[in-house]
Amino acid sequence: MLASPALAGDLAFVTSQNADMVTLVDTVTGTVLARTPVPGKPAPVAYDPPAGRAYVIAADTGRLFVLDEQGDITESLDLGEGAFGLAAAPGGGLFVTDWYGARLIRLDSDLQKMWEVPTGAAPAGVAVSDDGQWVATADRDADAVSIFDAQSGALLHRVATAGPHPFGITWHGGRFWTADVQGDTVSVIDPVAGSLAGQVPTGSHPYAVAFAGGRGFVTNQYAGTLTVFDPASLAVLTEIPVGDYPEGISPLPDGAAVAVANWESDTLTVVDAESLAITAEIDMPSGPRAFGQFTGRQVSP
Repeated sequence: MLASPALAGDLAFVTSQNADMVTLVDTVTGTVLARTPVPGKPAPVAYDPPAGRAYVIAADTGRLFVLDEQGDITESLDLGEGAFGLAAAPGGGLFVTDWYGARLIRLDSDLQKMWEVPTGAAPAGVAVSDDGQWVATADRDADAVSIFDAQSGALLHRVATAGPHPFGITWHGGRFWTADVQGDTVSVIDPVAGSLAGQVPTGSHPYAVAFAGGRGFVTNQYAGTLTVFDPASLAVLTEIPVGDYPEGISPLPDGAAVAVANWESDTLTVVDAESLAITAEIDMPSGPRAFGQFTGRQVSP
């Protein structure tokens, strides 16, 4: 029996690509609240607590599914086979990357297209600044980050990353941070200057970056670890084992921990941001990826 989602406050929407499933988890108790079948190999996800929605893309088809906070699918939309990266827009709506079309699309809260603009080749992740001023894509095959005005879609900068094949991208502390899969680095991008501001060495094949408790955390796919670093000095603090082939990572709402989706371990691991201890391991359906911001706190009416 699954628990009632109505009792939950802090949620995670974890996509399991191999199982065609999205799992809704209460991140306070570690309770699985719901499992929702989503056809087409769901991988990217973006949870938007103010809207009470989670967005999921089926990687095989490019179809967008919208889930409510009970885990029910409320609507869906065909975005085309290349739709991949997702980020919720502050104030409502969604940013979507088109891998094959090399473009960024902005949808409004009714999922109507507001604009689309060209990016570099094979845009993977997308991230938006907290104030909604900037949005940026990690252009994997261009080895670059494209930074746009989030309201108009105007291209502001295109910045080469420190390592090849940037994939996951995150906003934190006034900067964009990319996991450069083939470079074993994290790139730090200054959106004002439009330049590379620094880099952090990682373990093998970094996938995504998250921040919690004043620290940065990077999932290293091939190493099965997290690289932990200081965002101010960019110094590496340590590397800790998690599960096999960690991919998606997202901070818990209170900032005290991060949740990590381990694709080959079929687990969701919670790591305390201060002690770096694993505090929970939750079994997931096969192939959890959770690429994007998949955690958050429900907003009270």
